[in-house]
Amino acid sequence: MKISKIMTRNVRTLEPERSIREAATLMADIDSGALLINEGDRLIGMITDRDIAVRAVAAGLDGNTPVRQVMSSNVRYCFDDEDVEHVAANMADIQVRRLPVLNREKRLVGVVSLGNIASGHSRMANDTVLRGVTSAH
Repeated sequence: MKISKIMTRNVRTLEPERSIREAATLMADIDSGALLINEGDRLIGMITDRDIAVRAVAAGLDGNTPVRQVMSSNVRYCFDDEDVEHVAANMADIQVRRLPVLNREKRLVGVVSLGNIASGHSRMANDTVLRGVTSAH
């Protein structure tokens, strides 16, 4: 099965000059712990609730701090035409709980998470990703 069959589409994104307060508000609104950051039509980063807590709040930055200042710019991703088992193995290897999904033109088309993998009806993929991301760092 291809990732495109199980991924979440219509992903909400945020621009890098928006504030971390706006990022946190959007996370609360969509009930997500992470947001993808885009500049124009390109994915350039990701910000998580942990990034906001550790890189911003703990460092004494205020809510008006631009997302760009605390986001992670080294974003791992997969392609929409990859097999679920391959992506699950990759997620386990790099110990991540979610990956942006790009098309072959490197445009964002969705996101795949542990929940997507678990609901994808591939026991092997489910076992692989859960074993990898829940192992100790």
